[in-house]
Amino acid sequence: MKYNKLVRDKIPEYIRKKGGSPIYHVANEKEYWEMLKKKLLEEIKEFEEDESEEEFADLLEVVEAIADYKKFDKKAVDEIKEKKAEERGKFKDRIILDES
Repeated sequence: MKYNKLVRDKIPEYIRKKGGSPIYHVANEKEYWEMLKKKLLEEIKEFEEDESEEEFADLLEVVEAIADYKKFDKKAVDEIKEKKAEERGKFKDRIILDES
């Protein structure tokens, strides 16, 4: 079966243990970045279809991989998040803007 998708680090080992022979390569910088973005969309779609904690965890794993790849400072990101929350609020009040 052909995939051409980013998978977790231990998937080739898992496939071998199940008797398979995985064919894979290690992505270069450009390909890895493109595949991370595709993986994010894939995980969003999977969470949309199955709103489970497991799918949410997969989504967070990809978000964290993106943060690591982009070398985002987690403290700085949290500060930006808090600043936006102070200025514009969060999403707790369930407000749907119909017109402006």
